[in-house]
Amino acid sequence: MEKFKKIILKILKWAGISIASILFLMFIIPILFPGTISEQVKIFANKHLAGKLDYRKTHLTFFRHFPSLTVSVDNFLLKGSKPFQEDTLLAAKEVAVGINLKNLIFDREIKIDEIYVTDAYANVFVNSKGEANYNVYISKPSEKQKDTTEAGTSVKLDLIKLRNWNIKYNDHSARVLVDAKGLNYTGKGGLSEDIFDLETDLDIDKVDFSLNRIYYAKQKTLHADLITRINTNALTFVLRKNELRINDLPLKFTGFVSILKDGYNLNINAASERTTIRDMISVLPPQYLDWAKDTKIEGNSDLFFSLKGRFSEQRNLKPRLKARLFVQDGFVSNGKAPIPMNHLNMDLNVDLPSLDTEQLGLDLKNLSFDLGTNNNFKAVVRTKGLNEMKINADIKGAVDLQTLDQALGLKDIDVRGLMDTNIKANGIFSLDKKLFPKTNGYLNLKNGWLKTKYYPNPIQNINVVATIINTDGTFKSLGVKLDPFKFDFEGNPVFVNADLQNFEDVLYKVRAKGVLNVGRIYKVFAKEGFDVSGLIMADLSLNGRQSYATNGQYSKLDNKGTLILKNIKATTEYLPKSFYIKEGNFQFENEKMWFRKFFATYGKSDFALNGYLLNTINYFIERKGTLHGKFVLNSNYILIDEFMALKNGDNSDKSIEVEYAKAENPKSSGVVIIPKNLDVSLEANARKVEFKGLVLNHLKGLASVNAGQIYLKNTSFDIIGSRMNIDARYQDESPLTANYDVALKVLDFDVQRAYNEIDMVREMATAAKNVKGIVSLDYKLKGDFDKNMKPIYPSLEGGGVVNLRDVEVKNLKMLSAVGDNIGAKAFNDPDMKGVNIETHIKNNLIHVDKFTFKVSILRPTISGTTSLNGLLDLRIRVGILPGGLIGFPIVVTGTHEKPKVKIFSKTGQGIIDALYNKKLNKVIREERRAEKKTRRQQRKEKQAQEQKAKNSENQINKDLKEK
Repeated sequence: MEKFKKIILKILKWAGISIASILFLMFIIPILFPGTISEQVKIFANKHLAGKLDYRKTHLTFFRHFPSLTVSVDNFLLKGSKPFQEDTLLAAKEVAVGINLKNLIFDREIKIDEIYVTDAYANVFVNSKGEANYNVYISKPSEKQKDTTEAGTSVKLDLIKLRNWNIKYNDHSARVLVDAKGLNYTGKGGLSEDIFDLETDLDIDKVDFSLNRIYYAKQKTLHADLITRINTNALTFVLRKNELRINDLPLKFTGFVSILKDGYNLNINAASERTTIRDMISVLPPQYLDWAKDTKIEGNSDLFFSLKGRFSEQRNLKPRLKARLFVQDGFVSNGKAPIPMNHLNMDLNVDLPSLDTEQLGLDLKNLSFDLGTNNNFKAVVRTKGLNEMKINADIKGAVDLQTLDQALGLKDIDVRGLMDTNIKANGIFSLDKKLFPKTNGYLNLKNGWLKTKYYPNPIQNINVVATIINTDGTFKSLGVKLDPFKFDFEGNPVFVNADLQNFEDVLYKVRAKGVLNVGRIYKVFAKEGFDVSGLIMADLSLNGRQSYATNGQYSKLDNKGTLILKNIKATTEYLPKSFYIKEGNFQFENEKMWFRKFFATYGKSDFALNGYLLNTINYFIERKGTLHGKFVLNSNYILIDEFMALKNGDNSDKSIEVEYAKAENPKSSGVVIIPKNLDVSLEANARKVEFKGLVLNHLKGLASVNAGQIYLKNTSFDIIGSRMNIDARYQDESPLTANYDVALKVLDFDVQRAYNEIDMVREMATAAKNVKGIVSLDYKLKGDFDKNMKPIYPSLEGGGVVNLRDVEVKNLKMLSAVGDNIGAKAFNDPDMKGVNIETHIKNNLIHVDKFTFKVSILRPTISGTTSLNGLLDLRIRVGILPGGLIGFPIVVTGTHEKPKVKIFSKTGQGIIDALYNKKLNKVIREERRAEKKTRRQQRKEKQAQEQKAKNSENQINKDLKEK
């Protein structure tokens, strides 16, 4: 026993010494090597990161990620690459890299083999141009053969751990959004080897996925257990073990992905077999999941998915997508339901060759259920294509909606009524070719009732009798009848009768009458509608044929009645705010829809319209074409700034182009977007119009909107105390760009007031600062607006005449410099009264035609070029005898602020013009000084040009002789 005790004590002693030594080394190593590690990490970051890197504190320790020796960085912040250098790419509480201990101790080399990132937010963004913020890693090709013995920092990863991440991936070019919260990831394997197996363990608490703003996953939990064999030489990923779970739905993946020079080669198969309908329902949007918890759901389901083929944009190759959803013998019943939903079956197949929606095939082989005897539904639908769609459909059912409501246990809605439908269709649907499947069917709803928890009163007495018939597969034989569609809401009956025949040239007969409280009916569906007090009152009788209006056969039309709107809120996807129609009284008289009394506001702006629209019936039937009209528009105040597409407002239903432009340019206003389907003329009268601080009073004139452009003709308004007349055209190109042209005339305006109150005058005519008096202007310009609806000056083209009717020009630096050089102080106060100055603008240069004025007994004549940024290249001839018959030349270069004067010289320094790309709305090159050339260089260039001209002339003579 004594001997055994001694052995135990020795073991404990050496174990204690070993543990103490290890702890001592773990404590001392970070102290011995901090300079080496810190220095190497800084060198590595500076060499390989383009984004701005910031952090608060660094640590070298074994204890944060025991037993690994790690360099930890606290409060890590990495900015994105250009043009997102001010935006956060990655922010994390801690970023740590594991150091290979053997290389550190014996080779004094930093080998990074592990990465840990904790409590992080990653914001990955790709804008509409395809520019990404994550290109922060700089990989420089080596000019020399790699020296493997060289000391330094290298990366050879075996482990990646991400803990508590929030990741947002927003790709505007592909219109994809992925938002993952609570992400935890562990990746193991020889990540630096040529061929290795990557073991992945991934958990996400909530993930959203949308494409084209349509959400296919919302707040889903995700778990993945994956083993992927990666061949870095062939860039191939083989899915060996890939188990995924979305909420309660398990998915298994097999196959491979190969990255090729021009794209990808894919062969991926996914399946969720022998699962339950409840598991399948778990992937529905969150609002349905509470319903599923309290509902008895039984039955089996299977889901299959495959993606096979090559993807190459250059070769126009895309893989084929196939999917199948199979539901068998389902059962759904709420506890209180007298009759459950039985025999729920579904067999849906999807085929998308080459990911081409024009070849999309949908095969719903069966969708059926029953709610007891004589209470069942069945649908079989097959389609192929999209714009030209082959359809074969058979839909039949008689359902008691109250029984269905009770079986499903719907909590927020109470629906009743007997619905009976029987529709058969077979053929091709094409709007362009005016084809419609041969169809015979009806949908009847009797004694309908709809009530929700959001509003105390129901919509009741809902009755619909709808029939649709097509006998030969064309629009000509298509007939649709609603006889009747009616309901009662809050004591007000509404009914519509419609008979539409021959959709090639629609013969219509429509009768509508009733009062509808729009604001309250929107409350029924828990939506913020037009407005709480909004009302629509209709008493319409419309009879005619579509072509009667287009062919001018107005006497054959019998359209009459009234439509009254009060306190209605309306939005359009291109405007940031809502229109409020305070009162709209519309009267139908054959071909015209009259605006008898129309008052509306938009933000601070107000409008009163009186006039008519044409083509309204045709427009609403086909949902395309152009609305024609003629109106008188009166307004007290119009603020154009409010109409700019990217301004803040209450409209949440913006177009995807506007939404993306706003996200990418949050501080920009955008431009005003004009509807493309209007051809309307306006006689406009506005008391006050304001645009970017510029006030126009008493605007009167003719305006028209046509094909997305606004035209102003014979329009006048008061500005800076003068009356201006303009003709103009405006067209938007995108939410961020627009083009315009304008011809303007203004008589006798105050130069100083124009300089102080109009930005464009201040920026284009800097010399006006030293001019006082009255000027007239006759000018034409065309150009582009930028994303803040400001003129892009290098885009300007045009010209005109400025008449200096009664002006004083004092202390203009350019003229003062000339006077100082020739000893004539009178140049500080020249006589320019009555002088006409003609100029032409292009590529950011102003070309000045010759004009003469008086300076005491002198007669200076000026011509040349100046730039909108202040560069000068002017020629001045100073006449010194009566009439200026004899004179001497002067050249003025430099800038408006620092002019340079050369007397008895005709050689200035030219200005190379700017280059502007109209398609990109981008300045490619700013104007700059031309290279200075000696007289010898100028003679050589002249001789070369003369020789080139002589050679061309000889060639022409030779060609003529040969003929």
